[in-house]
Amino acid sequence: MTKIIKVIRNPRLFAFALYDSGETILGAIIFSTLYPLYITEHLDTKTYSALYGFSFFVSFLVALWLGKLADYHRMRKRFFVIFSLLIPLMGLALLITFDMPWTNFFLYLLLALFHQQALVFYNSLLKSFKTKGIASGLGVALGYVGSAISLLFLTPYLRLPDALLLVSVIFFLLSLPSLFVLNEPEERQKVQILQVLRDRRFMLVVASMILLMELAHTLIAMMGIYLREVYGLEKGQIYTTIGISALGGVMGGLIFGFLTDRLSASRLFPLGFFLWCSFVIALYFAPKNWLLPLGLFAGICLSHLWTTSRVLLLEKFTAGDISVKFSFYSLSERVASTVGLVSWSLFLLFTDNHYKLSALMMLIFPLIGFLLYLLSYRRL
Repeated sequence: MTKIIKVIRNPRLFAFALYDSGETILGAIIFSTLYPLYITEHLDTKTYSALYGFSFFVSFLVALWLGKLADYHRMRKRFFVIFSLLIPLMGLALLITFDMPWTNFFLYLLLALFHQQALVFYNSLLKSFKTKGIASGLGVALGYVGSAISLLFLTPYLRLPDALLLVSVIFFLLSLPSLFVLNEPEERQKVQILQVLRDRRFMLVVASMILLMELAHTLIAMMGIYLREVYGLEKGQIYTTIGISALGGVMGGLIFGFLTDRLSASRLFPLGFFLWCSFVIALYFAPKNWLLPLGLFAGICLSHLWTTSRVLLLEKFTAGDISVKFSFYSLSERVASTVGLVSWSLFLLFTDNHYKLSALMMLIFPLIGFLLYLLSYRRL
């Protein structure tokens, strides 16, 4: 226990974790809640979704190009600082142009692009830690703390357009320590993108991660609706259940972070397929009085995925090509969030809005993901 406390007291660890917390607050309030509600009053929802989705593809291409430069010239920290500082500046620009919807939306797409670039290089800096598991897990834990604070104490009182600048300033303050104390990884490499694409094992593992992330992002986006439609919960009860899941995320981040360093991410990551299969099956059979423990278990499943997946990439698939590999990781999260929600909609259509059966059908994702993960360790 003394050793764990000594490790956690490391200022670089807390700086890394605080950035995760600030990023989560920014995502929960601006990207997931307030801005979509504002812009869809002025733009058609389909237009918003298409352009917002296309921005992630552009972001991926930009991240690949910048990642190659960063990995060869050891510029990961420099790009991390640049894009992190651009985020609050874009918040100010969004505030100024709030009465010009199309201009404002274009700046918002730039904000999303800068945000994605910052995350790619932020994850790359995890390579510089000796205790990568604890760094990743502590970041996940404080990320869930930030999410809970934003949902319970900030979102109900924030109003546009002031929230655009205020949340950006909160992100800036929480990210500031990391801009000074995080280190540039020593590794450098000239990267060939085609060689990365031909790495069968890497691509299969990324595909298996995408399938788990599809389930995770669908859970995050749709759980409130699921609890209302299946169990008839009121808003207060839904917030309580989601709050309990955030508590599970904090616990899981700390526990899995420690275990990742002790056991390795390679051994711990496959546990996620079992955890998610167990959750989906339990969700189908759970009576109403099981919801709070199940919410806690959901948070544990989520924290396991976010904690171990990025460390697994560092352990098994990166030498000096850290930023390029995390460009694929960042894209996989965005693809997963889209495909998961589309799949959920199709399942509801096929089952005539049978929510419990549709949720059970999501079991196909961890099962296929596990098969792809096993295949990555075998010769074709």
